[in-house]
Amino acid sequence: RLAQEREYTRLIDTANAPIFGVDTLGRVNVWNQCAVRLSGYMSEEVMGRSLVKAFVRIEHQERVQEVLDEALQGEETANFDFPLMTKARNCLEILLNATCRRDEHGNIIGVVGIGQNITDRIAQEREFSNLIDNANAPIFGVGTDGKVNVWNQCASELTGFKTTDVFGKSLVDEFVSDEFKESVSDILKNALMGIETSNFEFPLLTSGDHVVEVLLNATT
Repeated sequence: RLAQEREYTRLIDTANAPIFGVDTLGRVNVWNQCAVRLSGYMSEEVMGRSLVKAFVRIEHQERVQEVLDEALQGEETANFDFPLMTKARNCLEILLNATCRRDEHGNIIGVVGIGQNITDRIAQEREFSNLIDNANAPIFGVGTDGKVNVWNQCASELTGFKTTDVFGKSLVDEFVSDEFKESVSDILKNALMGIETSNFEFPLLTSGDHVVEVLLNATT
């Protein structure tokens, strides 16, 4: 058993992903080499300290503590955002899976979290979202259900509808006049199947019940 535990510890410590662990009181007892590289904290600097209070910003502490508490009750959580404070006081976005640790008798003795650093991806997504929102052209987006999930500032200015007015509503049902609903719906369905359409006339209803003709490219 000791040999298995040593191998388990070695695998955790050398894993190419940040791995954190806490005991039943939330005190750090696992901090692998990848966590050291990302955070700037050596393992001896963090052992025995509260993971939540010492390494999570105040505004996120309650949410993270709830996830740890649930894991200590045997309720595991996958892919939750774990904002980790580094030694340089930067905040890393870690996508974490939290699972309970058990002893040989099946008793829960703590929580271990295996993470993925998504800080760069989040930054790219924010930059992409910012570019869309500030583009000098109307940009609309829908999910696979046809409901609006992108509506930039230019679209708001053109239609008079704010983002909060349109999000979650059907683009075709709510913002296209009856005579064009079928054709626009077909174009959106084609785009969702990977068939893109360029320069089609998109008659968009405004908040004043007027129609604005927009030349649109529909792409996945």
